[in-house]
Amino acid sequence: MIRPFKLDDKESLLRIFRLNIPEFFDKNEIKDFEEYLNQNAETYLTVEVDNTIVGGTGYYVNEDDNSGRITWIFFDPSYSGKGLGKQSVEYCLKIFREDKMVKKLIVTTSQLAYRFFEKFDYSINRIEKNYWGEGLDLYEMEKTNE
Repeated sequence: MIRPFKLDDKESLLRIFRLNIPEFFDKNEIKDFEEYLNQNAETYLTVEVDNTIVGGTGYYVNEDDNSGRITWIFFDPSYSGKGLGKQSVEYCLKIFREDKMVKKLIVTTSQLAYRFFEKFDYSINRIEKNYWGEGLDLYEMEKTNE
């Protein structure tokens, strides 16, 4: 189940986030994720399986460039390969399709996950080495909102 984030979810999500360090996130990103939750809780989604929090994803609309952005998508590694990422991205894409202001979709990810977003027709715009942390490169990707 994908549902809106609740403040009570924060500790479970932080625990799961830490399970993804150092493979998918740098340890310095913990504070960035906490800040995101503090400022954008209304656009963060919690993912549950059998009433257990297993991950989450954020989305927001950047009015400066009319873009919809998916951010902070991660899951408990023991739930990898179960289609939760696909469900979460499709959920966010549906929200963006319903927002007539959103003209393009942007995601910032790493070399470890960019192929996942290619399955949704995102294309690489820019790569920056060691952006997220040592060995974690930025892959900025974009597609049109259709």
